[in-house]
Amino acid sequence: MTSTTRLGAGRYIESAEIPTETITTAHELTTSDGAKAGGILRTLPGARTVVSLMHPRQDLTHHVLVPELLARGFAVWTQGTRSPNNDLNLIHEQALLDVAAGQVFLREYGFDNRVTLGHSGGGTLFAFYHEQAGLPPERRLAAAPSGRAVDLPGADMPVPDGAVFVAPHPGQGRLLERLIDPSVSDEADPLSVDPELDPFSPDNGFRPAPESSKYSTDFVDRYRSAQRDRIARIDAEARALAAESDAARARFKQSQDPRDRRAALAPRVLTVYRTDADLRFTDLSLDPNERPYGSLFGRRPDLTDYGLVGFGRLSTPDAWLSTWSANTTNADFVRCAPGVVVPTLFIELTGDAACFPEDARAMVAALGAADKDHVRVAGTHFGGPIRPGAPTGAALAAAEIGGWLADRC
Repeated sequence: MTSTTRLGAGRYIESAEIPTETITTAHELTTSDGAKAGGILRTLPGARTVVSLMHPRQDLTHHVLVPELLARGFAVWTQGTRSPNNDLNLIHEQALLDVAAGQVFLREYGFDNRVTLGHSGGGTLFAFYHEQAGLPPERRLAAAPSGRAVDLPGADMPVPDGAVFVAPHPGQGRLLERLIDPSVSDEADPLSVDPELDPFSPDNGFRPAPESSKYSTDFVDRYRSAQRDRIARIDAEARALAAESDAARARFKQSQDPRDRRAALAPRVLTVYRTDADLRFTDLSLDPNERPYGSLFGRRPDLTDYGLVGFGRLSTPDAWLSTWSANTTNADFVRCAPGVVVPTLFIELTGDAACFPEDARAMVAALGAADKDHVRVAGTHFGGPIRPGAPTGAALAAAEIGGWLADRC
């Protein structure tokens, strides 16, 4: 039998049924810094291997791979960070403390093998965790990029026994570096456009679906350079706003003046318009694979780029510097990958519009594991079928994961 699993807005994928003998329990965890995080453990009689699924921004309780893994006899742990489905203040260094709390729980539960499974943004989250957990405590990060203290050196961070990555993108900062629309000429005006950089102008090579756009090499180079420039400008604003908050906190420590305390607490939120404009969404000749025309959010990036939904649209300065800036984030898959030294399986989906072939090659090459496998299966980023009537990417990935785990666990 099959069931329908919702994985992201509007994405419904057929998956296996959860076995009737599954035992499901809910757990509240307390992190080493006193935050709360929740998780769901689904286990089976005799299961000695548990697979952990997490994402820094999303609730994966009903992830399409959960029933697939259970059907193959593995326990599954799905956990949220301290603020699931809300990345306004997502600080990746804090999220590692959430991951650590889950790994401590699973270690104490008594499983023989703990394996992380990072899908999409969960891939970089787990790569970052493996890297930091594998370091001597004194070498771990003690602060986020904004300077906010995060006590990774003092945390119990068990190292998992294996790592699986399914369609991992290269990190939210690296992702946004290629998604952000550099033609925004006024950060206060979501409709402002520099026509020389407009990715949706026919003059620059844009063509609506189903015809692939064709951007010149010169335009691609100018566009990507301008993307980096826009990120740098937002970085400068984020640093300035973070510095204002730090100065207010310092004044409050000296004076106890409530006005300074209010100034330290006052929300300073960055609004970043138009972040769905990777040229690869519409020009399928750039880093080609089997992806369809369009972005993760729809088949009309010329419209979704201007809409409410998108990556990094609203964030605090701390969150921008920790998560969304390619220049400052520590949560960069290629940076973290040498620290992933446990047996590793990397699954690339051939129709992915977030983990492109060039990205996949770089990420696999950077992994530090001596035992690593890189396989490709037909499917789209969220595990859908590559074409109507074909097997889902999730089912094909699950078969690869099941065989790989069976060989090692």
